[in-house]
Amino acid sequence: SIEQIDRTVSEIEAELQNSLDREVTSVHIGELVMDKLKNLDEVAYVRFASVYRKFEEVGEFVEQVLQMKKP
Repeated sequence: SIEQIDRTVSEIEAELQNSLDREVTSVHIGELVMDKLKNLDEVAYVRFASVYRKFEEVGEFVEQVLQMKKP
C-alpha cells in the first residue's frame, strides 16, 4: 500500500539521518532499500535487485529468488 511505501521511505531516511556518517554512498542506500523491500514486497525486491545488481543472465535472477526462499 501507499502507506507502507511511505513508511518504508521514512524509515530509510531516518536511518540515514541518524547515522554518524556525513556522506552516504549510493551503495549503502541501495542496500538499505533492498533490505526494506525484502520484507515489504518480495517481487519488488527481486525487480530492484535485478537492476541494482545488474543481472545479465536469467541464472542470476533465479539464484536470487532461490536465496530468498532459504530459511
